[in-house]
Amino acid sequence: MNNTDHAPETPTLKIKAFFESAPPLKDAAEIETKLKEFVDRNSSSGKFENGKANRVVCVTSGGTTVPLEKRCVRYIDNFSSGHRGSASTEYFLKAGYSVIFLYRRGTCQPFCRSLPDDPLLECFTSTDDTSIQVDPSHAEVVKRAITETHSAVNGGFLLKLPFTTIFEYLQILRMIAVSFRSLGPSAVFYLAAAVSDFYVPWESMTMHKIQSASGPLDMRLAQVPKMLYVLRNEWAPVAFCISFKLETDIDILLGKADMALKKYKMHMVVANELQTRKEEVIVVTEQEKITVRRDTTQPGADVENPLIKLVVERHSTYINHSDA
Repeated sequence: MNNTDHAPETPTLKIKAFFESAPPLKDAAEIETKLKEFVDRNSSSGKFENGKANRVVCVTSGGTTVPLEKRCVRYIDNFSSGHRGSASTEYFLKAGYSVIFLYRRGTCQPFCRSLPDDPLLECFTSTDDTSIQVDPSHAEVVKRAITETHSAVNGGFLLKLPFTTIFEYLQILRMIAVSFRSLGPSAVFYLAAAVSDFYVPWESMTMHKIQSASGPLDMRLAQVPKMLYVLRNEWAPVAFCISFKLETDIDILLGKADMALKKYKMHMVVANELQTRKEEVIVVTEQEKITVRRDTTQPGADVENPLIKLVVERHSTYINHSDA
């Protein structure tokens, strides 16, 4: 018998099994402490007007790796640089939000997008045996990167949490989501990370490096359970949620964006077509599809600036409706 009331049960069980079999998260206690301090600081009714919590967004950024061995030498990866997440973090901070930046180690960082590819070697010069200085040609971008990052972090407006593997990412995301419950509708999830669709279950993984002498590699990957359902329904049911879709075919892209909106109850889905993603995105909501483009008349303009303005506008409307 088919009973639609029990439809979510299977994915929920798969998600539970995923976390139960995942390797323990290193530094879990330290991360939990940092999260509690950050969220408490931003939910204290004494600090904000009308007794409301500050607006806090979790921005996820970069791609997750899929280890092929427990003592990992080989892994599956994707090309995500983290540019969208890091740029969006800057604009959220500018709009007055506090940000938890959940990012892949080694990817783009907020306020560092204008730095060269190898900033340590290209931005600094040695003056003598004991001193270095910033190259004058890079002085402004280096000063901005240091000043604005330290200001955001030391001011309690930016918390940066790194991940590498799919296991780390999803465990930390769950911790953030649970901690966001106290923020109510003031919390936002901006899920820009490129999350692996397939993985090798930990219990199925070989301990040591896979040997090439064994011949061709034949490996079966399991599907990563979709976490959006539990995020919206269990972990942080009142938060404002934005997910992302990337495809190479625009027709497939919009269909999948519509599906994510309805199936997972997202408030917005940002649809990216691979070739045009830096020029425009399509924001899908229940009522409409909005094309957001970068301002080509402005030097250095990016698509994240108008995108975050739209998100902030829709989040404000969501909060007002929640308070009504």
